[in-house]
Amino acid sequence: MPNLIASDSPDASPLLVVGSVAFDNVITPQAEQERILGGAASYCSFAASYYTQVRMVGVVGNDFTESDMDRLRARGIDLEGVQRDQSGPTFFWKGKYHENFNRRDTLDIRLNVFENFRPDLPQSYVDSDFVLLGNIHPALQSHVLDQLSGNPFVLADTIDLWIETEREALLSLIQRVSLFVINDSEAEELTGESNIILAGNKLRQMGPDSVIIKKGEHGAILFHENGMFALPAYPVTQLHDPTGAGDSFAGALIGRLASRNCSGFSAIKEAMLYATCTASLTVEAFGCDRLESADNSLIEKRVESLKQLISVA
Repeated sequence: MPNLIASDSPDASPLLVVGSVAFDNVITPQAEQERILGGAASYCSFAASYYTQVRMVGVVGNDFTESDMDRLRARGIDLEGVQRDQSGPTFFWKGKYHENFNRRDTLDIRLNVFENFRPDLPQSYVDSDFVLLGNIHPALQSHVLDQLSGNPFVLADTIDLWIETEREALLSLIQRVSLFVINDSEAEELTGESNIILAGNKLRQMGPDSVIIKKGEHGAILFHENGMFALPAYPVTQLHDPTGAGDSFAGALIGRLASRNCSGFSAIKEAMLYATCTASLTVEAFGCDRLESADNSLIEKRVESLKQLISVA
């Protein structure tokens, strides 16, 4: 049984995670697997559960069983905010990765019950001090923020679809978040800047206190008022399924911040180490399987290895 929560502080805060829950069919150059538990909320919650208590908000359909729920409960994830919609099946995605995993094709996508999903928070969630908004419609992300009390630290993710179709809503949302996470191609599309440094600085000017631009196998760069920080990816040798790696990165990052109840420049840099190493687990198996079977000691070993990799001492 993997360790459930490894918090550094007795003042650890719970983390609110809002996003999609899905079943995926994934085809890679080596294998194919069906009915994989996926979706941004699933990956984010599994990854964050290594660090703090997770409050999960999403919607599942009539094909989502108690056994599926039990997989999440086994990680100590609070499921009060997961809506059950019996009118149809759970969100479904099918994709195929190309030979070097650097490109994938969507073969089928069915929104199903996710099409009418509205993330209404249980009353017990509205006081969350740390919030992760998965890459759902920016209007729904804003709807979540409207329900929260206090002044939470908010990490928001997005995808190219919303940049192309809901730009104004996304720009409005960005002004309300603490940390905006985006990949390099999306950053270029949103800012018009092909230079990643210029893109990062421009994104910060749009409102968020901090920005992280992910570069996949080449790591990530943090842009903050106190400076920049670049971190390589953890060197993975067993790549099986990269689906959900970005969501795992985001979940582990803010989960680590919540565990320390801290969100300053140094804390974000340290959390990026843990996020990178947690995300490295995700790609080593299909779906959330590796996140379920690993433990905190393995992540700590990878963090120490990554520290040595970037050290000049």
